[in-house]
Amino acid sequence: MNELNTLFQPVGEYCRREVITCSADDPLVEAAAIMRTHGISGLVVCRAGVPAGMLTDRDLRNKAVAEGRNPRTLTVGDIMSSPLITVGEDTFLFEALHRLSRSGIHRLVVVDAAGRLAGIITDSDILRLQNSTPQHLILDIEEADDVETLKTLFEQVQKLVVQLLGAGVAVQDLVRNIAHLNDRILVRLVDLLLVEEFSDLSGRFAFLVLGSEGRGEQTLSTDQDNALVYADDLTLQERQRMVEFSQALISGILAVGIPSCPGGIMANNPLWRHSLSEWRVVLDEWFGTPVADNLLRIGMVADMRALQGDLQLEKALKEHILGRLAGDEIFLGHMTAKMLRFRVPLGWFGRIKTEKGEHRGKLDLKKAGIFTITEGVKILALSEGVSETGTAERIERLVRHKVLSRREADDLEATFHALVYFRLRTQVEAIREKRLPDNRIALDLLNRMEKGRLQVALEGVRSFQGVMERRYPLGQMV
Repeated sequence: MNELNTLFQPVGEYCRREVITCSADDPLVEAAAIMRTHGISGLVVCRAGVPAGMLTDRDLRNKAVAEGRNPRTLTVGDIMSSPLITVGEDTFLFEALHRLSRSGIHRLVVVDAAGRLAGIITDSDILRLQNSTPQHLILDIEEADDVETLKTLFEQVQKLVVQLLGAGVAVQDLVRNIAHLNDRILVRLVDLLLVEEFSDLSGRFAFLVLGSEGRGEQTLSTDQDNALVYADDLTLQERQRMVEFSQALISGILAVGIPSCPGGIMANNPLWRHSLSEWRVVLDEWFGTPVADNLLRIGMVADMRALQGDLQLEKALKEHILGRLAGDEIFLGHMTAKMLRFRVPLGWFGRIKTEKGEHRGKLDLKKAGIFTITEGVKILALSEGVSETGTAERIERLVRHKVLSRREADDLEATFHALVYFRLRTQVEAIREKRLPDNRIALDLLNRMEKGRLQVALEGVRSFQGVMERRYPLGQMV
């Protein structure tokens, strides 16, 4: 396997399935004897087959012997480390390694979909699988101590994407990890600000990413879309510090190399920085007036994801949005009408229609289909009260809600991934040629098979628009 592909494999393919376990109720001395017999430094502690904690040599040393406690009177549950950090079987090795480094631990317990013990994996297990991989970039991000270093690392992310696309990494995995790396850069930037300039800030705020960043679907041509929410009971002084923090944060993001949002959707803009109760009022105003700007704004916040801070604030905002939109056919109809204005560029006999003028012979992939899919899936998800933000995750939920059949979902995902692949490919080519990447692809650079694949994808978009027109006929009238 290509080394660059290794860390994009699921943990379940590489974890050790034979795990020595014990019960939380077992006498400590018996557990210690098991560790000695097997020559291991730790045991997974289970309750009814579900991992509940970890017992290690360090626990024995620090929590029993060093404290002068009698080991014969203790059970495993008295000193085990809990709660346990676990990963699912489908988690990428890439993400598992980051979890290990972030938590300062050396092993992760792997669980199945039901939360039961499936295996165990260590940092050494993962590192033995590869020599040169993206994990070094993650570690460098975690250790960065200034904005200039983060800027260099952001540039390296783009170079890494060029490598990975050439190595044949699946587009959905590649996009997921672009988002993951960008997330880590922004989280590190927030951490640096909180330590160096804003150590007085309480943790009662959340930095929210919106739009494609909130969905975890960034490619190489992206600007920033973000917002800030904070607790209602902050003092006037604390609120002023939040203003200063938001300004420093956006300045830092710009310095890293992520351009500003042309529409001003950034946390340093007062429109996108509120307390929780103020946000509810603002959202209700937007819901009450479904003009173009407010439709855009609601669409952005519906994709929100808290990158750093108090997750309860994000949860409260999401619940407010879902509570307002679930079953609101009128507002969802307005959102559908906005989406349907982007007609699929297919002419007679399925011929792809390209732009004229400055971009003659090119096709804007976002306007041609990506926007339709992300927005259409979002509308269907919001109507069902689905809280997930990623397009693929929303599609899976819609299958469970019987809004989409399995076949419709598979077709939609394949269409979406095909369009994103073409967008990523053209952006990678732009970077190689030292041009600014965008969403446009030149049709004359595609061979016949590629044009055929693009045409089929666009036909899939047009079919999905038909689904949305039938679902929300109001969208054709507003």
